[in-house]
Amino acid sequence: MQPIQLQWIDYTILIAYVAFVIGIGWTLARYMKTSSDFLTSARSIPTWVTGLAFISANLGALELVGMAASGAKYGIATAHFYWVGAIPAMIFLAVFMMPFYYGSKARSVPEYLKMRFDERVRALNSIAFAIMTIFASGISMNALAKLLNQLLGWDYNVALWVCSGVVLLYVLKGGLTSAIYTEVLQFFMIVLGFAPVVYLGLKDVGGWGAMNHQLQTVAVTPSALYLKDAGITYAPDAWTSAWRPVLAGSEHNPMGVDWFAMIFGLGFVLSFGYWCTNFLVVQRAMAAKNMTAARNTPLVAAVPKMFFPFLVIVPGMIAVALTAMPDKNYRIPPPILSEATYAKAVDAVKNANPADPAAAVKAVGDALGKKVAPDKIASLVAANAASKLSDTQIKQGIYNGIAENYYDGVILSLVKKYCPPGLLGLALTALLASFMSGMAGNVTAFNTVFTYDLYQSVRRNWLDKARPSTITYKDGKTEDVIVTPKDPADSHYFWMGKFITVVGIVLSIGAAYFASKYDNAMDIIQLVFGFVNAPLFATFLLGMFWKRTTGTGAFYGLFAGIGGSTIFHALTIAHGNMPGIKGGYVHVVQEFPSEMAQNFWLAAFAFLVCFAFTLVISLATKSMKTDAELKGLVYSLTPKIVDNNIPIYQRPAVVGVVLLIVCVILNFIFW
Repeated sequence: MQPIQLQWIDYTILIAYVAFVIGIGWTLARYMKTSSDFLTSARSIPTWVTGLAFISANLGALELVGMAASGAKYGIATAHFYWVGAIPAMIFLAVFMMPFYYGSKARSVPEYLKMRFDERVRALNSIAFAIMTIFASGISMNALAKLLNQLLGWDYNVALWVCSGVVLLYVLKGGLTSAIYTEVLQFFMIVLGFAPVVYLGLKDVGGWGAMNHQLQTVAVTPSALYLKDAGITYAPDAWTSAWRPVLAGSEHNPMGVDWFAMIFGLGFVLSFGYWCTNFLVVQRAMAAKNMTAARNTPLVAAVPKMFFPFLVIVPGMIAVALTAMPDKNYRIPPPILSEATYAKAVDAVKNANPADPAAAVKAVGDALGKKVAPDKIASLVAANAASKLSDTQIKQGIYNGIAENYYDGVILSLVKKYCPPGLLGLALTALLASFMSGMAGNVTAFNTVFTYDLYQSVRRNWLDKARPSTITYKDGKTEDVIVTPKDPADSHYFWMGKFITVVGIVLSIGAAYFASKYDNAMDIIQLVFGFVNAPLFATFLLGMFWKRTTGTGAFYGLFAGIGGSTIFHALTIAHGNMPGIKGGYVHVVQEFPSEMAQNFWLAAFAFLVCFAFTLVISLATKSMKTDAELKGLVYSLTPKIVDNNIPIYQRPAVVGVVLLIVCVILNFIFW
């Protein structure tokens, strides 16, 4: 993908946006007087703001780059991440779980765990969550740096550090409130920036029907577009039907999952684990001004969330259809390679003997370090021998001859293809907004959990714990006393929150370099969620709805769940991957059709291990909490909220049922 040149109007839009978000942080800085203001927004944000921030916090690289990539890789079945893997869990959070979070006055999800169980469970979840947010933040920034590198030719490292610096500026000044209001702006920027790309792309392929026709052709021979290995075929509806290929079995759909992995692994474990226990999104609802606003926050977010597949998944499907149409002169981008690598491959083409095509193909493949299409490379070598091609022509031929796809590059390539000056600036700003939103959301969650659940907890339970001491008076007499150190002033935690924000940004940059090893942001983020959120949901499910769950059971169960996911990953691998960081690094016991299938089964395994261990150990240990202490923390011991005094359209249960019905209808339409 050749870099493009921005026009003055594109730069104007981009610079105006960056200046505006930094200005939001600077404006809100005057209101940041306490640690509560900086880290939790002092619970003062209206519903419509928290609702849009709730969805926008999830609208980072995972959504735009990852979903477009998965739309190309897996087709319309990717919509299950919304209609199965989001909406039901968001409704459950609003109706059942927010009363516990908001009513307990907990400042974070780990703090709720401390109230329900004990300090050990809080500490373990805090550490796991902190690691997860760093990885999620790094994924966003890796995608943004690659975007700027491919689209504009900016150096990857410079783009990564500069954009991270912008996020640091406005979060450091305005804290969570700045991130939330910026996320609302980013929501509208993303919709305005990407709707034209979807419209122009559909128009170019000939409309929805023409796109589906092309995808049905692709499904029969996916290897022609390097979507699958040679010999793998599917039914014509593999990319265009949401449920039929999944119900047919894992070998009949490109995602490589069956109905159990989809419904239990994604729809129950990963979905409820993410939306109901992930402090990144729950934090937005907890910043609402009252209980009703907090419960309605996920429901407000669920309305646009339900229709986002048309904005973020369809571009990936358009990309596959375009690649299948030779007259469109488009292909899903191949992996990013350096100019030096391309130069070596160009030399290999020039030096190749057209009479020995097999040797020529091998030489070019070795120079690139990637799979190549033998027919295309052989044709390129023959064409160069017949009439000397320019280096640019040879490079373009090599580009088209790489037999691998870089799926995260799909949305970037479509922006380049369809956006003229002005619209390009708007689309680029929307991408910038999404990535910065992902990083800011994760960093604000990280600094809150670290400050309140790790640093403050350690101080109070270890450094500032009451200790015996001996006082010696002037007359030589001594007295044994218990000394309780004074808790630091709130300003101490306020500045600690700011300091750890800087640390979080730096760690996120390190995670970005790790994320660069994956070709699909969705694959790696779902893996991270499987390690952290899947077992945590088992802990929450038992803790909230079974009062007999003990702190010891929860701690060892959660530890076993995380350990179980690690063992599962070490013994399994996805087809096409070599043993290493993507799995199978101990021994390959099971191979899955895709990385996503591996992720779904890993999540299901981690959940079941945590659930079983927590259940058994809780039955074998004594609960240290009385019913009075569990009031407001366990469903059976908490007075039920009565919604009769609020309008019917604001009642979470009623709104949730309506949204669930709409979600079911969408599943049937795309069955």
